This record gives sequence, C-alpha cells and structure tokens, in this order.
Amino acid sequence: MALASPSPDNTIVHTITRTIQPSIPSDSPQFVSTKTFTSAILNSTNFFREEHNATTVNYNETLAQFAQDYLDDNDNDNPDSCPKFKHSGGPYGENLALGCSDVQSCVDAWGNERDQYDFGDPGFDHETGHFTQLVWKNTTDVGCGRKLCDKKGWYLVCEYWPRGNVLGQFGDAVQAQVSAATHPWAGGMPIPASLMAVLLLVVMR
Repeated sequence: MALASPSPDNTIVHTITRTIQPSIPSDSPQFVSTKTFTSAILNSTNFFREEHNATTVNYNETLAQFAQDYLDDNDNDNPDSCPKFKHSGGPYGENLALGCSDVQSCVDAWGNERDQYDFGDPGFDHETGHFTQLVWKNTTDVGCGRKLCDKKGWYLVCEYWPRGNVLGQFGDAVQAQVSAATHPWAGGMPIPASLMAVLLLVVMR
C-alpha cells in the first residue's frame, strides 16, 4: 500500500510515498458498494476523531464528487490504468492511499501514524500528515472517491473541509488521545492504540 504525504497549508513540500505489498481483493464490498463505502469512510474516520477529542464529520457529496472527478480526470495511459499517484492541489485537505485491501485499512493506515506524532512538539511532519488531517479539530466534512487500478488495487482519495494541516494551528487542532473508542472491527469492544497497530500489520501482509 502506498500513502502520498500531504502538504501543510501555505507551504510547498515534496510528495513522498511509503509502499507495502498487501493482498489486494478487487471486489471488497467497502469499495464496490457506494452505501458501504460511505459508511466505512465515516465509521473509520470518526473512530479516530472521537479518540482525539474532535467532533464527528459529515459525508459531503461535493467533496466526494471533487475526489472522484480528480481520479477520473487524472487517468492516463499507464498500462495498469492507474491515475498518477499525486495530490490534486485543490482547495481542500486531502489524503491519498493506493493498494488497500478495504476502506478501513486505508483509514487505519492514516490514523495509526499517531504513533509517530509528537504531541509535545506539535507541527507538520511528512510521516504523520495523514493522521493530523484525519483528526483536525476544525474539519467538519469529508468526501472520498475511489478507482480500481488493474495491477495496484484500489486508489482512494479523500477530501476534507475546512482543510487541516495549517501551519501554526497544530497545537489546538490536533489533540492527544483522550479515549478508547469502539473501532468498527472490534465487534463493540474498545481496541487500544497499541493493539490497532498490530491489527494493521496483520491486515496489510
């Protein structure tokens, strides 16, 4: 799975990626069914937001259409029919992932970057930028698009409004974990952050 590093607002940075080779089912219900896709985005996103004292986000069809249009317009002549793995440069906050087995594994990969985030010295870092956008306190809406690439699996793009990763605001907008929320995978049982990291590794192998 590859994650494109987000950029902080008002700053130009280079995009970097990290790639893991997972098993990639192309028929994951979380990607194929629009209703299941939307629910998985909201459930997984709001799980991390609840744990970090941020209000739940709503699903926004305008953001979703922007993300889907970007994936469709960004299509090129690659042999695996996969759009270029790069940020859109649009007006919203944005997270990208490629090669996830399902929606939850994508969002969990972003959220579990919190293990590397320094809450004592808040700020932007390439290694944690997906997490900080995910739980950015002022963000109220999310919308996502997806596209199946022939050889690389599902490409997920999520847009956020108001956008996060604004320089000078990390201390207030990204808060430390305050609770153990009930994860969608947990069957109603809270999962500690340390165990979530283990679950993520198991899923992505």
